[in-house]
Amino acid sequence: MFKELKKGIKELKGYTPDAVRTPILQSLIDYIQEKRDEDEPINLNFVCTHNSRRSHLSQIWAQTLAAYFDIPKVACYSGGTEATALFPKVLDTLEGAGFRISKLSEGGNPVYAIKYGDNSLSIIGFSKTYDHAFNPDSNFAAIMTCGHANENCPYIPGAEKRIPMTFDDPKAFDGTNLQSQKYMERSLEIAAQLYYVFSKVV
Repeated sequence: MFKELKKGIKELKGYTPDAVRTPILQSLIDYIQEKRDEDEPINLNFVCTHNSRRSHLSQIWAQTLAAYFDIPKVACYSGGTEATALFPKVLDTLEGAGFRISKLSEGGNPVYAIKYGDNSLSIIGFSKTYDHAFNPDSNFAAIMTCGHANENCPYIPGAEKRIPMTFDDPKAFDGTNLQSQKYMERSLEIAAQLYYVFSKVV
């Protein structure tokens, strides 16, 4: 794992969820633990409305933290209720955290390869719907990362479990002098909660 990224991950250790968040995170812990106990694949699909910000941050951090805690058979995905594009500020934020990113294609919805280590498999990032062929169609947990998708998409076909792990949208700060700060804050909030989740899996 890249040195700068690993150093940042170690700083996430102090996070403790509050009384509202604890049962939500525990639901994800239980899902991962059950799959691990049965030696089954652990498929996590992070869902947001546009698959442009929070769902990608969640997917990338979850895959990275599964590797950090050496939890095998974890495959993380993301999708939206509609496809748009991975927002460039998300990529800038991830690079600032220590990830390395390559652009694989151009166009309105570019495809990116995101790496957390020299020898890690690339995480493929592009906007897609949650039921896109790139994503699993069964045997996965759907983790709802935004309130709009959580409220307007109560049923995700093929999902074994649905977990409303929502975050505030950093989009609210686009075009302001707080944009970089707020995107990093949201990224670290997501990372800290997923650190907590994977740290509890045995």
